[in-house]
Amino acid sequence: MSQDNTERTPLLSRTARLNKSKSPVGRLQEEQDASSVVESYLSKEELALGSTAVGERLPYSQYTAIDWLHELVKDSYRYRAIHGGKGIRKRLLAGFDAASGWIAVMLAGALTAFVAFLVDIAEAPVSDWKYGICTTNPFHGREGCCRGQVSAAFVESSSQKECENFHKWSDDYYTAFAVYGAFALAYGVISCGITLTTKHTLPMTSPGKGDKYQIRGLPQEEQPGYGTARKVMYMAAGSGIPEIKTQLSGFVIPHFLDFKVLVVKAVGAVFAVSTGMCLGKEGPFVHISACVGNLVACAFPRFRENGRKMREFLSAAIAAGLAVAFGAPIGGVLFAYEEMSTYFPRKVLWRAFLCSAVSVIVLDILNPNGTGQYNLFETHYAGTAYNAVHYLVFVFLGVAGGVWGGLFCKFNFMWSKWFRGFAIIKKHPVFEVFVVVLVHVVLQFPNPLTREPGDEIIRMLLVDCGDAESANSWVCRHELSEGSHFEYLGWLIYGTLVKLVLTIITFGTKVPSGVIIPALGAGSFFGRLAGQAVGTISPGIFAMVGAGAFLAGVSRMTVSLCVILAEVSGELDYILPQTIAILVAKWVADRLSKESVYDLAQNVLGHPFLDLDHALNLVRSHPYADNAKCLMPPSSTMSEITVNVPLNNKASRAELEAKLDLLKRRGLIDAGLVLVQNGMLQGYIAEGELEFGLNTLGEQFPSNAFVRILGDKIEGEDGLNDNPDEENPQHVRDPTKLKGDIDLSMFVDRTPLTVCEAAPVEHVLECFGKLGLRYMMITEEGTGKLVGVIIKKRVLAYLESLQHDQGE
Repeated sequence: MSQDNTERTPLLSRTARLNKSKSPVGRLQEEQDASSVVESYLSKEELALGSTAVGERLPYSQYTAIDWLHELVKDSYRYRAIHGGKGIRKRLLAGFDAASGWIAVMLAGALTAFVAFLVDIAEAPVSDWKYGICTTNPFHGREGCCRGQVSAAFVESSSQKECENFHKWSDDYYTAFAVYGAFALAYGVISCGITLTTKHTLPMTSPGKGDKYQIRGLPQEEQPGYGTARKVMYMAAGSGIPEIKTQLSGFVIPHFLDFKVLVVKAVGAVFAVSTGMCLGKEGPFVHISACVGNLVACAFPRFRENGRKMREFLSAAIAAGLAVAFGAPIGGVLFAYEEMSTYFPRKVLWRAFLCSAVSVIVLDILNPNGTGQYNLFETHYAGTAYNAVHYLVFVFLGVAGGVWGGLFCKFNFMWSKWFRGFAIIKKHPVFEVFVVVLVHVVLQFPNPLTREPGDEIIRMLLVDCGDAESANSWVCRHELSEGSHFEYLGWLIYGTLVKLVLTIITFGTKVPSGVIIPALGAGSFFGRLAGQAVGTISPGIFAMVGAGAFLAGVSRMTVSLCVILAEVSGELDYILPQTIAILVAKWVADRLSKESVYDLAQNVLGHPFLDLDHALNLVRSHPYADNAKCLMPPSSTMSEITVNVPLNNKASRAELEAKLDLLKRRGLIDAGLVLVQNGMLQGYIAEGELEFGLNTLGEQFPSNAFVRILGDKIEGEDGLNDNPDEENPQHVRDPTKLKGDIDLSMFVDRTPLTVCEAAPVEHVLECFGKLGLRYMMITEEGTGKLVGVIIKKRVLAYLESLQHDQGE
């Protein structure tokens, strides 16, 4: 089946439809053709579920929510089919199935490390081409070219003779400035240009800061044209972390984890980082690891055919992304648990640990830097101890990091709304990148510190001037020199301000980018500056603590960030100062802004992500206690999506087609029809399955055929004698058993969860957040009759209205 096919792509030509005058044998052929169509779309486990009350589901391929409970039941059927048999073959198959998860995560970790290796060895020379070229090998960066002569971190401060193999373009300041700027601008245009090739259009079906109400007082899904609008998304832009969080929460973003996106993300990150902009490749590595994990998981049916198991696997795979970015296997696992996943059982924890460990081991073997060290910023503060007085400085750094983190989210949103509101910027993302890179070149090149790549800047600022190896660095020569340090302090202040401002205007540009390295860089500048005032211990310690505080303020990470910094620096003695600064930064930032940078990006992009903690806080802050009734659609909507099924359990095809058209006009994609008899709930059929049944299965039936949506076929109903299959006593329901009618009963969920209309809205949020529901029915208090239905996107629209009323 073509990659562009969806569950709505017809397999058989419309001209092959048989008319209603067919003989009994012809009608039997119709139903056999319909059965073959169903089997071509569904897995064996899904076909087996057709005989149960939960019903079958089509593969998720649209901007919809998965059904976590349905996927759980489906995996149980798969498990019983594999592990319930006897014999050597069955035992071998069961053994492979049990080990397949561990094999898959090891493959994902190794492949993620290999991609990271390619990115690292490509980024080093491309970035250094702004300064010069290695005469022995043009594809070596300064570190590889000058190995054994001088550390790359100190090339700028050392004489040309110390690294004869690296040829600078010019010793003249203005000529070097012009060449640096030309390369940076070219890199920015290339990175943005290839990123734009991942453009896709998605339905604007989720609440967000870009989807405001047009008519005040009307629910969002009842607005004119709601759901028919489209939004443009560049799959390889940004870090990808908000989108991955949305995916892991249970929504499907089509094409986001495709192989093309993986290639574009890797190549685009190389050129984006090489521009010198305030961004890093560490965030994109998380997206790259998710793409690799998706490709590996698709080779295993247990993950490919189950949305729940796929998300468990992706939660383990993304741990490798941050692990290879920083050389922090434990930190990668904690990052996946704390920041990314909404569902993280114990087995996923173990597999994430294995995946991240394998990725770091493979990257260490590949040795992209040629140093044999996988730590990104290894430091040595031997003999440098802090005392109780320094705790005040650590708290001060935490406050500063929290203030900047809280203001960053507000300023970045204001900048995006203003600057990207211009037509030329909105229509031409490449021009925006060109302007932002130009500003970076003008502001960063004059400062010897900000001129370097982001990770190199942090490495220079964390240095301890107490050892002989670091004494010749640019930072240490100024700090150890006698006389006035005003010029050096001026460069630190200048670097701090420039990094803070440039990070604000860079985040959100259409290039692969992350905010982790820029936040660490700004914190390192500020921490090193604060260390000049203390003077009793190494300023590098304060730079390290400041880096963690500023990143905590932006991302609101806590435990994972503390462990990452410990693994990255190799300094276990300074976990306590880092912990103090990180906690203070988070508290302060939360007081200024409840949203982290990733939450802000999710709201701006309009992704349908349900953050249960944030949702409960919104409800508690509301002055009145709402109940489930406030989430009910209007009566006019309920009449459109309700089917009163006759006692013969068949509905008119014309009626269902009319209701399907109404659903499609609402544009919610994962809505559906509620089936009732005498006012009592009987089941629910989703829009995708309904359209598949009427349009694809319906190809084989006459236009006036009835649709069976509840119950079994009555024997001999069409004048044909049924021949029960005595060899199949389970009587699996399929279209070949139903003569003359379109049978959609296998797609009906006859066990939807219900809640009384008087139930507190907190009950509804807990069910959607912790059970992963796709929809929930509301019944009348006292009678139990159906009065409403809630889908996940309606819950999100309700939360958006609360946030709007509270002025957030």
